Amino acid sequence: MPYEPPTHTVERSLRATTGAKIIAGVDEVGRGAWAGPVTVCAAVTGLRRPPEGLTDSKLLTVKRRNELAAVLRTWVTSYALGHASPEEIDELGMTAALRLAACRALEALPARPDAVILDGKHDYLGAPWKVRTVIKGDQSCVAVAAASVIAKVQRDKMMAELGIDHADFGFADNAGYPSPVHKAALAERGPTPYHRLSWAYLDALPQWQHLKKVRTWVDGSVPEIEGQLGFDF
Repeated sequence: MPYEPPTHTVERSLRATTGAKIIAGVDEVGRGAWAGPVTVCAAVTGLRRPPEGLTDSKLLTVKRRNELAAVLRTWVTSYALGHASPEEIDELGMTAALRLAACRALEALPARPDAVILDGKHDYLGAPWKVRTVIKGDQSCVAVAAASVIAKVQRDKMMAELGIDHADFGFADNAGYPSPVHKAALAERGPTPYHRLSWAYLDALPQWQHLKKVRTWVDGSVPEIEGQLGFDF
C-alpha cells in the first residue's frame, strides 16, 4: 500500500519558531506487550534527505525493517536507546516508565536536544524537555520514523534473545505481545521472569493470580489501568 514519505516539516517549524538547532525524534515500542521492556529511541537526523522507504516501522515487513535499521544506524546524526524493565513498569505504571525510558535515551545522546518531537498526542516527557507532540509522527516526521524503526528492530532482537530459554512463549515471533502461542504458554506455565505482573491478562489466569502485583497510591487507592490488554484480545 503506498504511503506518503516523512518530511522535515515539523523540525523546520521548530527551528523557525523556537530557535532549536538539535531536534530529536522520539518513538517507543513495547507499550502494549505483556512481556519485556518498553523501549524508546531518540534519533537526531538533521535536515538531510532520508533513506528510501523510511516510514513507521509497523508499515514495513520484517526483512525491510531490518535492512532499513542497518542503514539508519549510520545515516542518522546520532541515536540512543532507553529501556524501562518489566519491574519498573509494574512499580511505576506505563506513563512514568515511558518517561524513564525516554529520558534515558535522550540523556544518552552525545548532545542534549534543544527540542523533542514526540510521537502521539500525549506528552509523557514534560519539563525540562521542550516537546512537540505529533499524531502519527512515526509516519510524517523523518526523525520520529527513524526512531520508530531503530527501536522496533532493537526490541525485537532483545525479545528473541530473552525467548531462547522460554521457547513455548514464541517471543521471537510475538515480541512479548499477545498471540495464541503466548496465551497458551501463559495458561500452562505461568509468567516468565520477563512478564509484567501488574498487567490485566493475569486476571483471567486464576492459577497464576497470586503472582499479580497491584500498585497503590499513598492513600491506598488503586490507579487506573493504562491501556493494558486483557486476556480476551
